[in-house]
Amino acid sequence: MANLVLTVVGDDRAGLVAALATVVSAHGGNWEQSRLAELAGTFAGIVEVSVPDVRSAELIEALGELDGLLKITTHPGSEPAAPAWRSLELNVLGNDHPGIVRDVTDVLNQHRLNIEKLATRIIEAPMSGGRLFEATVVARLPQEVDPEALTADLERLASEILVDISLVD
Repeated sequence: MANLVLTVVGDDRAGLVAALATVVSAHGGNWEQSRLAELAGTFAGIVEVSVPDVRSAELIEALGELDGLLKITTHPGSEPAAPAWRSLELNVLGNDHPGIVRDVTDVLNQHRLNIEKLATRIIEAPMSGGRLFEATVVARLPQEVDPEALTADLERLASEILVDISLVD
């Protein structure tokens, strides 16, 4: 079986996921996992599919026929190596200002964490009328990384940029 990772983008409208799923299924593919969202009127996502090796090229060609509805880029997937890591969840909440994502991901990168999922949003602050930035990060923590050093760096950062950062192990 071939694993393919598809990146998909198009003007948001009803039926996009169904059209993609129909093409994948019609070519013997199996929808493994996905992250799909509407952002600012644009539908975007990533989808992992598996397909019999002999039908891989056929599926890739058929996905091209969705051009005009969805722009799809196909990337070869691979089986991940046995992990020597543990999963870590990080939640961020604070008054919105530029640079929060950059600053948080810089610290994670310094400790060699691999971000698996990142979800962010802006919400209205209930009492102040301002805007709050909220993020959830799921990352892989390599076994050789010192969790106490990571925690200390995140606490220092939270103090510097005036946000709350909490770790869920």
